[in-house]
Amino acid sequence: MTRRPSFPARIESLAPALGATKNKANNVHLTGAKAEKTLKTTPSEAARPTSALTPLRGPGDFQRARARLVDQIAQQGTHAPQVLQALRAVERHRFVDSALVNQAYEDTSLPIGLGQTISKPSVVARMIDLLLGVAPEDGAMNRPPLGRVLEIGTGCGYQAAVLSHVAREVYSIERLRGLHEKARVNLRAFRLANVHLLLGDGMAGFPKGAPYAAIIAAAGGDAVPAAWIEQLAVGGRIVAPTLAHDGKQALVVIDKTPHGLQQRVLEAVHFVPLKSGVA
Repeated sequence: MTRRPSFPARIESLAPALGATKNKANNVHLTGAKAEKTLKTTPSEAARPTSALTPLRGPGDFQRARARLVDQIAQQGTHAPQVLQALRAVERHRFVDSALVNQAYEDTSLPIGLGQTISKPSVVARMIDLLLGVAPEDGAMNRPPLGRVLEIGTGCGYQAAVLSHVAREVYSIERLRGLHEKARVNLRAFRLANVHLLLGDGMAGFPKGAPYAAIIAAAGGDAVPAAWIEQLAVGGRIVAPTLAHDGKQALVVIDKTPHGLQQRVLEAVHFVPLKSGVA
């Protein structure tokens, strides 16, 4: 298996917001079989009323609830130990609205405003496992840390915080100004020196940070944008939702090898749409 590349930790400067792009001509379309399981991350999942849940009142309650959630995720499938450790370390309740804080440690997506969601923790774990190259037959094995990672769709900043524990450098781009600002506020207290937030068009990627060891997307389009392929290092990997041959959304893995692209289509998923431009 091709080893994931690593890169220097710092980039001297960040570009201003990237311009909108609507060019879809050179996108990469994928085909392949997919599993029955569906991982939903859409705003349509209605939040259960907090009155139906045991209130979380302090740091101890949050820590115990987070530990139970991570144990539950660990039992669902193979996850690298450093991914589970990252989920234990990142306080998800700090990334959701106060009215939803009692649901922060349920394995569910939650609305974060502007029609977007914070992904299910199990989905975050699954996708980062794939970035690290963890397969079910490998068992629970540690993997070397990733080099520089590009995240498409910062949202509220939760996944970027998790990625900061498994990657040397994280560049996260968000097209919605309101969410970009929310993520900046959410992440400020964590003081993550290896996380850089960008306001811009995620479909265009971030060329100044390329090449990337890995690219992960939290929104699904008709195809994987060509810009992502171009900005991925040889030996790098993309994990993203996109349309499969049957017209339904599925999780896909693309490896960029010295001999070309290798792609796999995995389980069905339902992410928010990938859009171009800045709003």
